[in-house]
Formats: sequence, structure tokens, C-alpha cells
Amino acid sequence: MTAPEHSEARAAVVHRDGPWIHRDVAANGARFHIAEMGEGPLVLLLHGFPQFWWTWRRQLPALAEAGYRAVAMDLRGVGGSDRTPRGYDPANMALDVTGVIRSLGEPDAALVGHDLGGYLAWTAAVMRPKLVRRLAVSSMPHPRAWRAALLRDPRQTAASGAVWGFQRPWLPERRLVADGGAEVARLLEEWSGPAGGPDEDAVEVFRRAMCIPPTAHCSVEPYRWMVRSLARPDGIAFNRRMRAPVRVPTLHLHGALDPVVRARSAAGSAAYVEAPYRWRLFDGLGHYPHEEDPVAFTAELVEWLRDPEPDRR
Repeated sequence: MTAPEHSEARAAVVHRDGPWIHRDVAANGARFHIAEMGEGPLVLLLHGFPQFWWTWRRQLPALAEAGYRAVAMDLRGVGGSDRTPRGYDPANMALDVTGVIRSLGEPDAALVGHDLGGYLAWTAAVMRPKLVRRLAVSSMPHPRAWRAALLRDPRQTAASGAVWGFQRPWLPERRLVADGGAEVARLLEEWSGPAGGPDEDAVEVFRRAMCIPPTAHCSVEPYRWMVRSLARPDGIAFNRRMRAPVRVPTLHLHGALDPVVRARSAAGSAAYVEAPYRWRLFDGLGHYPHEEDPVAFTAELVEWLRDPEPDRR
């Protein structure tokens, strides 16, 4: 397949039809694909693994209708964004996020992040606090709480089997793209609650997106950094940097039945927030609450964004 044909094939998967507009923006030395709709204060949505911007397809219209400029971006290495050979540490990827805010011409944004996107949202709120107006994180503890849980909680260590498995060279990438991305379908099913996660059509889209070269490699690189840096100077320095408290109102959303990130691991994140903090546990949901019960998730998010004085309930 030639380069133009490869680009067309990628666009066919990534540029999903809908009421949103697709375009690219430059930030932090790379090009990032976004889908946007609506006018008002910016809400920037950050996807997790093994997905891309389209996981927010239900939240984008709801946020736009609620009076926000809703933007879902593809993280570095995924979807329609650049697949660079390096730059997958959280500090650099957080600068991708804040760079996109600047490129959109906005003074700040409410960041909404799931899984890896949540990890980056926490990081951006610490590294560039003036650019983050509010913070909403789903299915991911604060980075320091996540590190502590990985190292000290045997149950979380066991639940994080996929993260440990990503440390092997090349095998995880090959597994993710084998049989047309069958592993993606398996993970989405196993990590969701009993009500189920994305429907079959959506799963097929996520499978196809993972099979765009070299998405699989780029997708696992951030998780490799999380583990391999634990004892390295860069990881230790990052952990120290994250001691600085989050000083913006924070909404923390989590599925009670999340088999990948235990609710107990996430609940301790309040210790790192010196601002109004709201914890919301969704009964019966797993790792993808925004996909498993989009109505409840979106209602909680919009109500909190509209609240001028979010409390600590």
C-alpha cells in the first residue's frame, strides 16, 4: 500500500461521520487530529486504551448542546494523530494536551480524561495549572496513587496484568493486531461490567483503528514507560513533580466493578487535590463507564461542569 493509499485508509477509519467537524492542529512538535462541535468554554476529551477519539461520540453532542465547545483529540500515536518514534512519557504527552488547548486559541479548558487520558489530565493539571480550568478523570487514579497501588497493593498488581504484559518487546503489539484486532475486542469485553461495553459495531471500529500501523506499538509505549521508569531517574523525578497538588475543581468517576483499576486504588486520589473534589462511583459498571452507561456518565459530567461551586460530596 502506497503512502497516499495508507493515509486514505486511516482517514476512512478515523474520520467517523457525525455532527462534529474533523481537523488537525499542531502542538508540541506534532500534528493532532481532533473532532469538535459546539460553542462556549472548551471541554477537551482525552481517550484511553485501546480506543481513540470516537469513544466520546456520545459525549460530544451532549456537551455541545449544554453550551460547551466540545473537542475530542487523538493522543500521540493513535487515531489520526502523528505516530512519532518517541515522546510517549506522560510529561511530554501532557504537553501535547496543553499545546492543543493553546492551538485552539483558548485560555484554558476543562479536561476530561479516561484511563491513559485521565493519567495525562492529572499530569497536565499539575504541570500547566493555568491552562486547566477543571478536571474530570475516569478510571484512573492520580499518578502517585497509581504508582503506589502498583507497587504495594497485591490485588492491584494482579489486576494490572495487561500493564505488566506490555513490558515484553514486540509480542504485545503483535497480539493486538492479530486476527484483525481480536485482542481489542476481548479487552473491551473483559474490562467492561456485566451490562457490557461498546456494541459490536463500535468494537469493530476500535479493532480497525488499532490495526493502523504502528498504532499498536504507540499505544503500549506509555504503559511501558509507567513500569520501566519506576526505578529510573526520569520516573523518580516525575513522581516527585507530581507531589504538587491539583488546585482546580476535580470530578473523579469510577466503575465499582472495574477489573483493571480497582476502585480502592483510585479513591485515595483526593489526597492530591487542594480544591473541591467529588467522587462518583457507578454501581455495576466496569472500566468504561462513559461507554457502558453514557446517559448516567454524561449527566454527571454536565451537571458538574455547570455547577459554579462544586462541593466535596
